[in-house]
Amino acid sequence: MPEAGTMHGADSRYAWMRLAATLGLMTIGSAAMYVIAVVLPAVQAEFGVARADASLPYTLLMVGFGLGGVLMGKLADRFGVMVPVLIGAVGLSSGFALAAASSSILGFAIVSGLLLGLLGSSATFAPLVADTSLWFVRRRGIAVAICASGNYLAGAIWPPIVQHLVETGGWRSAYNTLAVISAVAVPLLALALKPRPPAAVAGMARAGSSAQPSTRPFGFSMNQAQLLLCIAGVACCVAMAMPQVHIVAYCTDLGFGAAQGAQMLSLMLAAGIVSRLVSGVICDRIGGLRTLLLGSVLQGTALLLFLPFDGLVSLYVVSALFGLFQGGIVPSYAIIVREYFPPAEAGARVGTVLMCTLFGMALGGWMSGKVFDLTGSYDAAFVNGIAWNLLNLGIVLLLLWGVRRRLVAAA
Repeated sequence: MPEAGTMHGADSRYAWMRLAATLGLMTIGSAAMYVIAVVLPAVQAEFGVARADASLPYTLLMVGFGLGGVLMGKLADRFGVMVPVLIGAVGLSSGFALAAASSSILGFAIVSGLLLGLLGSSATFAPLVADTSLWFVRRRGIAVAICASGNYLAGAIWPPIVQHLVETGGWRSAYNTLAVISAVAVPLLALALKPRPPAAVAGMARAGSSAQPSTRPFGFSMNQAQLLLCIAGVACCVAMAMPQVHIVAYCTDLGFGAAQGAQMLSLMLAAGIVSRLVSGVICDRIGGLRTLLLGSVLQGTALLLFLPFDGLVSLYVVSALFGLFQGGIVPSYAIIVREYFPPAEAGARVGTVLMCTLFGMALGGWMSGKVFDLTGSYDAAFVNGIAWNLLNLGIVLLLLWGVRRRLVAAA
């Protein structure tokens, strides 16, 4: 394997070219989790089901996404990242095609969970982030931030495209188009990922940090601290899912139309790209825990703004603010684990917390639909999201209090 600075070394020109391919793969692979929000009204109308039932495909997709990330990560560790990405190409292309052929909401939901989530999108998220971290040393932070932004870039690009496809040919035609794109583009981009990471970089990653970890992060036992972070991850993402999953349906109910809702979703996630990159800079200055606190406060504020402002222009503004406020929340959990837990356990603990954030998105997507079905209004769903956000905020404040208490005791 060439040394750093050569064609296939760390921080080399090839590493940046590989990052571009990785960004493209994540942008295509993450499409499934966003297009469901766009087709939700059409799917609900065609199958004649309640809003909660129409939200089930998104819920199962996110559950599969979370579980599949662990499986695909292990495959990448053993065989290289190209192997799980090729599996993901099969999962995405077959999943979109079979979803388009579904005759019931249950069949659509199962395909979304197993093929699009477990075997598809999961291969183009966590394994690509981990692989990118092995190809960079001097610019690792910005490289990982760019890679992770592909998830939000998908949310900015695909909703308006899919909405146009739905309007011109129906949601089934849109899904068949995505099947073709996945079958062609993903394998071609995967070929750029064939070389394994530089041995020296991979070795450093396995060795971890030499810093001595705390045996009681935040003043709690390891398991207690892990559990609190997991609950916080679920809570913040239940709140986060409300606008992301239901903004198209919400705009349709208000009489603005699905096209405007798709544009708002695209705007929200485009702002999230900016938020994700800026939050990385903020994390370097104030730490992951305080960055999470800032994101939690701002996300709760944006959710509150959805209640009094339901005009067309104001919804565009609030959607943009929501994207700017919440984009850095999920990455901050990885920084927190690296700061407060043993480096040797970082992979497993980060994976567990991020899986909980995905489960939170899955639960939030379904729960918001259920609250709407019970009340006939999205106002109650927004209030439900705010309540979960307050739970997240309370846990973060508790963890900060634990850190401060330990500092005082050590002084």
